[in-house]
Amino acid sequence: MEVCYQLPVLPLDRPVPKHVLSRRGAISFSSSSSLFGAPDPRQLSQRRGAISYDSSDQTALYIRMLGACVVFKQLFARDVRVRSQVGFEPERRSSHPYLCIDFRTLHTRLGCGSTSTSAPERRVHRLLSFQRYLHSSRLLRGIPQQMPLHILDEDYTGQARCMLDKVGNWNFDIFLFDRLTNGNSLITLTFHLLNQYGLVELFQLDMVKLWRFLVMVQEDYHSDNPYHNAVHAADVTQAMYCYMREPKLAKSLTSYDILLGLLAAATHDLDHPGVNQPFLIKTDHYLASLYRNTSVLENHHWKSAVGLLRETGLFSHMPPEDSRSMERDLGSLILATDISQQNEYLSRFRLHLDQQNLSLTSASHRHFILQMALKCADICNPCRPWELSKQWSEKVTEEFFQQGDIEKKHHLEVSPLCDRETNSVGNIQIGFMTYVAEPLFAEWARFSDTRLSQTMLGHMGLNKASWGGLQQELSSASEEADPTTAATKDGDTAGTTEGTSSKEIPQGSNVS
Repeated sequence: MEVCYQLPVLPLDRPVPKHVLSRRGAISFSSSSSLFGAPDPRQLSQRRGAISYDSSDQTALYIRMLGACVVFKQLFARDVRVRSQVGFEPERRSSHPYLCIDFRTLHTRLGCGSTSTSAPERRVHRLLSFQRYLHSSRLLRGIPQQMPLHILDEDYTGQARCMLDKVGNWNFDIFLFDRLTNGNSLITLTFHLLNQYGLVELFQLDMVKLWRFLVMVQEDYHSDNPYHNAVHAADVTQAMYCYMREPKLAKSLTSYDILLGLLAAATHDLDHPGVNQPFLIKTDHYLASLYRNTSVLENHHWKSAVGLLRETGLFSHMPPEDSRSMERDLGSLILATDISQQNEYLSRFRLHLDQQNLSLTSASHRHFILQMALKCADICNPCRPWELSKQWSEKVTEEFFQQGDIEKKHHLEVSPLCDRETNSVGNIQIGFMTYVAEPLFAEWARFSDTRLSQTMLGHMGLNKASWGGLQQELSSASEEADPTTAATKDGDTAGTTEGTSSKEIPQGSNVS
């Protein structure tokens, strides 16, 4: 029976649909050098070809290219599903044709025959992830390839590796990196940084245990949370790395401090439920009772991290007192991210700077600086470039609004800033920057007056102005539509912004 090899010809001016680019498995046809040699990696969004798989059907691969036809020269008899077996027909999605191909055949070694239909379904669904875990771990450890990667995987991991070469840049696009790593940004980034610092060898960490620990950490983040998910944890870890590279810290931090800082950043929001502490308290959640209504989420994140450390036995080879000390210090860092303790930490930081008595030769002072660095990393979204900051702002606000929707549904008092009918992304962000972010980063700039600190403050000023401009545009549009309603809304918005204080910021925005 004849096999159809030819893809439909598409117009050159038709871009790849956004729903394809947003898939976790999306792969660009651009070469790594041409894509990442450009000033802006986000040119990926302008690509004209894509290979991706749908998360709802990981056995199907969707291919779209420019120009005439593509012949799969290496896919013969047993490797290609004929038309009558799987319906080898183009599929239309939003008027864009795709070709549906059995996913397994593209990841089968040539000459090994087709995949048996009796193979366990779980193996089929996990095959791609396992391959990428295996190959990426070998690449990061510098082990040469025993078997060449399939060209699709090579292009995929190659672009992610190019991004890792620039992981210390403040404009690092964690959203793009997450797509390139197939949704494994936290695992890949943390493993890379631990390996880059030589911490795996120094602390004699078992590779299997470490990998299992990182996989479990990523899986314990709730992917259905708009904001508090594994991508946020990866973003905080990358920011923490940037701070630890600052001159004052780079020459003072010990290997123990660096290991502690990276692990705390990766686990600081572990198993976050997507609601804040007041919600847990007023719903009589068992976590609120367990931790006596004090730093409920932060305590849970810490204990969850300790649980995974013990379950995987990552530090089981260390003396018991050393592993317990690591667990205590890890908790001290994570607990510092509680936004309700913001003023206490900020006052202490300001006092040290005023008295000029911070000595990074002291272990306690280094630990305090790590606490402040993690606090900054946790709420650094307003300090990112606008394209990244805006996405984070929309995500965290949507999570607030989802909590407000739940509270309304169950006839509970709606928490501050969680009512989508009376708040907007703009006024929430302007209030957060004014009362929470700006004071913290101003003091951090006093401590570390570097180019990075000035860049962060500059971005925050521009982002605040951008949100203000968007608010004015919305007000003008409302006034043109209905002058009476617009006047009322302007008054409400002004009152909300002026009345916002650090105490009113939901503790979900710590951004805990």
